[in-house]
Formats: sequence, structure tokens, C-alpha cells
Amino acid sequence: MSKTIQKTLGVAGATIALALTGSVAIAAPLPSGWTCTGNCGTNTAADGVVTLAPGFSSYEWISTAGGLVGAGTLPVGATGQETNGSFAKTPTFTVSSGDKLNFYFDYITSDGVEYTEYAWAGLFQGTSTFDSFLFTARTTTSGDTVPGFGLPGLATGVTLTPSSTEIIDGGPAFSPLGSYSGSCYGGTGQGCGYTGWIQMEYIFDTAGTYSLGFGVTNALDQIYDTAFAIAGVAINDVPINETPEPATLALLGFGLAGLGALRRRKNA
Repeated sequence: MSKTIQKTLGVAGATIALALTGSVAIAAPLPSGWTCTGNCGTNTAADGVVTLAPGFSSYEWISTAGGLVGAGTLPVGATGQETNGSFAKTPTFTVSSGDKLNFYFDYITSDGVEYTEYAWAGLFQGTSTFDSFLFTARTTTSGDTVPGFGLPGLATGVTLTPSSTEIIDGGPAFSPLGSYSGSCYGGTGQGCGYTGWIQMEYIFDTAGTYSLGFGVTNALDQIYDTAFAIAGVAINDVPINETPEPATLALLGFGLAGLGALRRRKNA
């Protein structure tokens, strides 16, 4: 079945393609406190072209395979080509000015040519008010996949290492791509592949309570899927899902002080 025919069939065509070639990968859930709309998971080992990120024993991922219509779309600056995708969000965390946010990401796509799918990470104030983009990645037949061409600019204070990345060409094997793992629409040199791990660092210039959102979306159709992996999401090198809120830290301090007073009375 050609992609043109599948695109004309829409959702039904994509469903038939998945049924003929395999099923969506099943993995461990996201970390405690994270939420997912669509298809998300956690891997604790290398999977095809996606290795473990430097210094980490697991990574999270989201994929358009098994995604939902409208999920994963840019919160501002959408292209108008989006179809189905997935969206994940971290718990909220509180920071001071000068605190550092960092994580690694890897963009993986089986789609090429004119089907310019994309992924992104964004900072939200609280749980819902969009603040700024921390990275974008987009399928392209030549040049840099990251930052994504034609997508909104990144927040001031973001550092990507390496600063730009061409795709590592080929049909990428990665089980969250479902039936399209190892496939490439368009063949060699047409935008399929993966970026490898890229490090994102961001220094906050405004104190507050934030959360992180991650999205990935198909473009123009719902086949030849795209995913991205995320590893080591942390504030000042403390994983976000383990970062205690200031009130928790204060209670911990009072508790330790109480234990100290109890010990002094006992020893008196």
C-alpha cells in the first residue's frame, strides 16, 4: 500500500497498516507524577538506535504510534499540518532565579520527504499557562533537524549541546515507533533517522512554579511514525519527580530540629 493511498484513506488506512504490520510497543509507565495523553512510556535499556543517555539508566519516550488526534501540537505557533500525536507533562516544581534545568533528548522519525513531523519541549507556568520553548525538532531532508525549521524560537537562556544536529540517516529501529520501526518513507536522504542524544540546559531568570510539557505529532497523515526520548530531567541535578517543594523542605527541617531537641532532653 503506497503512502498516497494510505493518506487518502485517513484514520482507517492507518489502522489497516498497523494491523498488517504489527502492534504498538508496550513499556513501563512514566515516572510518578507525570501525565500522558496518547502513547508514552519508560525504557530501562537501549532500544534499537536509541541508547541510554550518558550517565543514566533509563529514559522516557512519547510516540505518534498509537497517539491521539490533536495531542502533541505546539501550544503556540502550530503549523496547521498536525494530525495525531502524544503529549507528556511533568509534575510542577518550584525554582529560584539562577536555578538550572537540564535533560537529554533524541528525535527519531520514520517519515521523510514533505511529511515534516516535529517534537518539542516547553516550559509552563504552573500546570497550564505556556511560557517558552526549550527545544524543537522537525523532519527535514537536509540541514539541521534541531532546532526545527519554521517553528517558534527557543527561550533566552537555552543551551543545546551540540547546538545543531543533522539527522543520522536511515530507517530507525525503535520499538515505540510500532509497526514503522526500522522503516523509512522516501528512502535514503529523505529525512528519516535519529539525532542521537542532545543535551538541553536552561537557566531560570524568574523564580516561580513551573512544569514541563513534551509533544510529538504526525503531519498530514497518521502513518510512518515519529517519537522522541527524554532522559535526566532535573533541576540543579535533582530529578523533577523527586524535587521536594519548599514547604516540604521546611517541614523536614522542623522535624529534624524536633528530633535534635528530643535527643538533647533524653541525654540531659
